[in-house]
Amino acid sequence: MKKIIILLASVYLLGGAMKAQERFGNALNIGGGIGYYGNAAAGTLNYEFDLFRNFTLAPFVSVLTYRDYRYWGDPYYPYREYYYRETIIPVGAKGTYYFDELFRAGDRWDFYAAASVGVAFRKRVWEAGYYGERDVEVRRYSGPLYGNLHIGSELHLSSAVGIFLDLSTGLSTFGLGIHF
Repeated sequence: MKKIIILLASVYLLGGAMKAQERFGNALNIGGGIGYYGNAAAGTLNYEFDLFRNFTLAPFVSVLTYRDYRYWGDPYYPYREYYYRETIIPVGAKGTYYFDELFRAGDRWDFYAAASVGVAFRKRVWEAGYYGERDVEVRRYSGPLYGNLHIGSELHLSSAVGIFLDLSTGLSTFGLGIHF
């Protein structure tokens, strides 16, 4: 009995001195930035939860929109540039691995690499008066499948709020992380 009490007391005392595993999940991330669809304005929202040590999964939704032009005309309509607006809404999941232990980052910093997969919903609206061909040159991510690679960092301003920069192959954002 005496050995059990000494063992439990040792575990309790040493456990308080040891740093607990950092938790990255339970975070709502809201960001804005630029998508690489012809410099599209973009916004994104995701909710991260811990999956296992240093790895989170985050369902996400993003919105990108841009305006482009096509020169067109025929004998009944004048030749000029007509515009269209395209909106892309990717929905999916983002898996993130945090390198804080490897980089020996302090509590205020997070460094990560991630990959996003999902589907992209697209809508194109043409200017009134345009009656030409409505198919345009295929842009990046023109199909329904969506994929993206990310690297990023977050600076924790407090235990509940941080700011992040996420650089990626399709949608780079700067935003606010709210930790619960």
